[in-house]
Amino acid sequence: MAAPDESVVAKDEMRRFMVDCMTTAGATESHATQLALVLLEGDVRGHYSHGLNRLDMYVRDVQQKVCKGDGEPVILKEKAGTAWVDGNNLLGPVVGNFCMDLAIEKAKNAGIGWVVAKGSNHYGIAGWYALRAMKQGMLGMSMTNTSPISYPTRSAVPALGTNPISLAAPGTGDDAFVLDMASTTVAIGKND
Repeated sequence: MAAPDESVVAKDEMRRFMVDCMTTAGATESHATQLALVLLEGDVRGHYSHGLNRLDMYVRDVQQKVCKGDGEPVILKEKAGTAWVDGNNLLGPVVGNFCMDLAIEKAKNAGIGWVVAKGSNHYGIAGWYALRAMKQGMLGMSMTNTSPISYPTRSAVPALGTNPISLAAPGTGDDAFVLDMASTTVAIGKND
C-alpha cells in the first residue's frame, strides 16, 4: 500500500510510459514492449532494482548505440533439443524471449530445450524466462553471465559477475517453486 505522500501508477500506464521512452530512444514498438513487460514483472515481483529503475540504462544503451533497438536474433546452430543463438546485440529481453520460446518449442518436441546465446545485453530478471517455461507446464531454467564486478576472496581486482540464475517448477494447484537470484551476495542496483 502506498504511503500518504506517494502515488500508485497503474501497470498499463507504466508499460505505456516505458514503451514511449524506448520508442523515442530508437527501439521498435515490439522490442520496447518486450522490455517493458520484463521491467514491470521485476517491479511486481519485488525486484525493484530490475524494474522501472533500470529504464534509464536501457534508454541510454539504445540512444548511444550500445545495443540495437531493432532486428532479430539468429539461430547459428541447432539440433532437436539444443540451439546456439546470436542475439545480434539486441535488447536483452528480446534475445531472452526468443531463446526461451525456442527452448520451450524444443522441449515440447524433443523432451528438452537447451538454448544458449551470444551477443545479448542486460535481460532483466532471470525469473521472467523461467516463468515462461513454467507457465507451459515445464521446468524452467534461465541464467546469464555479467561483467566482472565482484572481488573473489583475496583478489585485488573484480573477477566475478553477479551471474543470475532462476529455476521455476509448477506445483500442485496454483502452487509453484520459483528461485530468482544473483550468485553474489547482492544483485547490482539493490539499495537495501
